[in-house]
Order: sequence, then C-alpha cells, then structure tokens
Amino acid sequence: MKKKITKKEAKEELEKGYSKAEKLLEDNEKTELFLQKLEKKLKTIPKLGDALAMVPILISLVRSYIKKEYTEIPLGSIIAVLSALIYILAPVDAIPDAIPAAGLIDDALVITTCYKLVKSDVDEYIIWRKENNKELDV
Repeated sequence: MKKKITKKEAKEELEKGYSKAEKLLEDNEKTELFLQKLEKKLKTIPKLGDALAMVPILISLVRSYIKKEYTEIPLGSIIAVLSALIYILAPVDAIPDAIPAAGLIDDALVITTCYKLVKSDVDEYIIWRKENNKELDV
C-alpha cells in the first residue's frame, strides 16, 4: 500500500479525471447529484488544513457554473476543478480514505495541485460572489 503521493502523481491523477469531468458537465442533474454526494462525504471527514478547506468554494463554483449564474471562467478551469472533486469522491485512490489522516493526504494534494492551476479563476469567482452578495452555495 502506498503511503505518499508526489506532486507529479497528484497532477497525473488530476489530469486522469479530465475526461470524466467533461462528461459529467454534459448533464447538470448528474453534476448536481455528484456535488451533493461530495458534500455528504465532506461532513464525515475531518478538515485537512487549507487544501480541503477550499473544497466548499470549489463545489459552489461548479454549482454556479452549471446553473449558468457564473460563466466567466474558462471551461478548462471548470474541468480541472471537477476532476479534483471527482478524485476526492473516488472510492479507490492513491491512498484509501479509510486510513485515518493518511488517506486524506492524497486528496489534499490533488486539490492543492488543482487550486494552483486555477487560483486566479477561483479568486475572480470569490470577488464576483462578494460583489453580487451571493452566499456560499453548498
């Protein structure tokens, strides 16, 4: 069993999910159900620093995008975000989530890798949300 995931492996895992994310984005109802499952999972796991603390904002971003409330983001960024979220919910990943604490390290690293790629887009979304008095949609 693997105990550590590298930054390179995290990027590879993120990229592996791009096609799944694209397909999921084709169906708003399936995307919403996916986001609801992810929110349910997040309630059962402890937070792991800033990395997983960003997950609710990423969920809100995807939800705003599929509702067509916020579309001022490149499709590639939405696909990357959704890919990272898919990884978190995946039943099998580099380090199984059932392993206390260690099982969330790979999830956090994939989220961090994604966030570094889309940070400016997420920052713009946060500004838009504040300017439009939008509550976090999670």
